[in-house]
Amino acid sequence: MLPRRTDPMPHGAITLRTYAEFEAYLMAFAKGHINLLIVVGPPGLAKSRTVRRMVGEEVCWIEGNATAFGIFTKLYRQRDAFVVIDDVDSLYSDRNGIRLLKCLCQTEEVKTLAWHSASRTLDKAGIPREFSTRSRAIIVCNDWRTLNRNVAALQDRGHVLVFRPTAAEVHERAKKWFTDAEIIDWFAEHLSRIVEPSLRLYVRAAELKRAGMDWRTVVSLSPESLRRQLVVSLKADESFPTEEARVSEFTKRGGGCRATYFNHLRRLRACR
Repeated sequence: MLPRRTDPMPHGAITLRTYAEFEAYLMAFAKGHINLLIVVGPPGLAKSRTVRRMVGEEVCWIEGNATAFGIFTKLYRQRDAFVVIDDVDSLYSDRNGIRLLKCLCQTEEVKTLAWHSASRTLDKAGIPREFSTRSRAIIVCNDWRTLNRNVAALQDRGHVLVFRPTAAEVHERAKKWFTDAEIIDWFAEHLSRIVEPSLRLYVRAAELKRAGMDWRTVVSLSPESLRRQLVVSLKADESFPTEEARVSEFTKRGGGCRATYFNHLRRLRACR
């Protein structure tokens, strides 16, 4: 059996299951109602693309291996613009980085950012050691851990959104842009096998199909998905008149105990 996810849920986080819910928060941010959004979720869900579409192109976009000092200089050059910090997972564990983010994400309309070291570099670039900005921020990441009080203080300044859409929801999003009907139809019939939904599964399937390879292998038949598939087949089999009869057959076929059956059944219902 696959190990259970042990990712800690950030304190006070709001779990979102649909793109519509996610986009509603982004719209509220774009209209000026929200100061800080921290968006946490697995890769392959188009989090960053959705943010870019909802808040526009005129954004101070920070990603990759950005340092705290580099971010300070960029925030000065694009002061007052929306700020999106995308996939800079190491930044919030860096002391200088978290200090800078705390200042940027203050709840006041006008924030003051300061950097009192590397003065020669700042002077050469024509950047003051201290400046004011009206920027508001979105932090997008795959993981978020409250490592210390400083991170907790940053987290307390905004809304933490844990974006974990169902396989069915991700499938509906894929249908908006993915054009291979055969692959789309196959995924629609096998959503119960998808443990970690991702739009990248569709892209990978298309790559394998173009290469003449078995593209269906992108959805692996792990022990977890096999158990889920067994629950689906038992629910569809009218020869089992009751839930208890299905549980008994599930156990006989090596699916696991009664609790495992109902855990999978609950997840299947959540995907619909």
